[in-house]
Amino acid sequence: MGDVRFTGNWNSVNAHTVPKWYEDCKFGIFIHWGIYSVPAFAPHTWELGEVDSKEWFADNPYAEWYYNSLNIGKGPTYKHHIEKYGKDFKYEDFIPMWKAENWDPKQWAEIFKEAGAEYVVLTTKHHDGFCLWPTKYTQHSVASSPWKDGAGDVVQEVSDACCRYGLKFGIYLSPWDRNQPCYGSGKEYDDYYIAQLTELLTGYGEIFSVWLDGACGEGPNGKKQVYDWERYYACVRKYQPDACICVCGPDIRWCGNEAGDVRKSEWSVVPARTALAESVQERSQQSDDEEFRQRKITSDMEDLGSRIALEGEHDLIWYPAEVNTSIRPGWFYHPEEDGQVKSLEELVHIYLGSVGGNATFLLNIPPMSNGLLHENDVERLRELGEWQQRSFSRNLLEESHRPVELVFALDEAEDVGYLVLKEEIRNSQRVEAFEVFVRDQGEWEKVYTGTVIGYKKIIPLFKENVKEIRIVLNDYRVLPQISFVGVYPRKK
Repeated sequence: MGDVRFTGNWNSVNAHTVPKWYEDCKFGIFIHWGIYSVPAFAPHTWELGEVDSKEWFADNPYAEWYYNSLNIGKGPTYKHHIEKYGKDFKYEDFIPMWKAENWDPKQWAEIFKEAGAEYVVLTTKHHDGFCLWPTKYTQHSVASSPWKDGAGDVVQEVSDACCRYGLKFGIYLSPWDRNQPCYGSGKEYDDYYIAQLTELLTGYGEIFSVWLDGACGEGPNGKKQVYDWERYYACVRKYQPDACICVCGPDIRWCGNEAGDVRKSEWSVVPARTALAESVQERSQQSDDEEFRQRKITSDMEDLGSRIALEGEHDLIWYPAEVNTSIRPGWFYHPEEDGQVKSLEELVHIYLGSVGGNATFLLNIPPMSNGLLHENDVERLRELGEWQQRSFSRNLLEESHRPVELVFALDEAEDVGYLVLKEEIRNSQRVEAFEVFVRDQGEWEKVYTGTVIGYKKIIPLFKENVKEIRIVLNDYRVLPQISFVGVYPRKK
């Protein structure tokens, strides 16, 4: 998994086995839905740069921060709240209004499947502490809502729907719980967090992904928590050993922004120090900073894994990146953004840069308070799925059985003993007929004719003065996948 350490040389890097979860799923859907969907409000009173950073907490066009703005007691969100709900109306008073009256997890799963998604990550608890499952450890949950008379479990229904539609299921559990009184207390809060994490990991079947947000602000007591990351990781490994732990985790790293921007070259092998949760946390959202959400990748972060960048590094890690962004400007739903859904062109650009650029892509879709996905979001998801089908449903090479040629050049002419070939047998045995040619400066000479390759084919060549080797795959069941080619000198 992502916590495998290497010795700093390329041989050790090449020996790494890619986890199955990384091969299976490259495009997923993020869901943010809770009582924050009830007020569904964010002001549009300023543009970035017009308001002093000290006022961003209280005055920002970002629905995610309704709870925080309300508690500050000033700014347009607070003013809106007082005018519409009254000064005695607390954030928790939205719970009776969260009825989810039209929610059907089938609608979600169907459209996510149509969009070409392979997995879903549900925000089971965001920073406001409201839990979408009936946890035993707080009443701040769906158990206190009128939805299904308090007997409902969103996590269970989403998990079941994903299973029915062939989607893998993952969970987001914010460690920053601004509702929990013991937040900032150290071990007491870690115990609380572990208890809720255990509920999720043991009660909802196979968990594909555990998304650990690095956000770390103040709790209701004005304190900040120092998260026990290693304890969190150990809990996941104990109950869901095959799950990938994302962002503030050892398996998948954050690309560095929430705008969908990607690096030109996104390396999977990077310095091990980039996996330190504390460093990720430092670059995660700590305050209501609009610039954070849209910040671009800086030049000093652009290259994480080239030979030049890794020069002098002695501890490497296989640590692929995830690109996450929302289909709208914000992560939570509010109607003012109904006309700001990303265009198909924008989503295609992000898809090509992430899925097509050695990363994964997690696209956020915020449901409305009633549980439905807005028609504009649904339309765009369908368009994205149709684009994928149009673009990648037909592989012309799979239809062609013309010979496939592989040519390899040595630095200088060598006396060659053995040629070793391997197929990527995880994707079946494909090659049915092949030939091997060698040359120095003159004409190609055929030196071997074979049929299958499979896991390993060792071919005794015993040819002198070989500068180039050509392998011609003449016949194959489907497009061949050669995983290894080795040429070894003849020992006299």
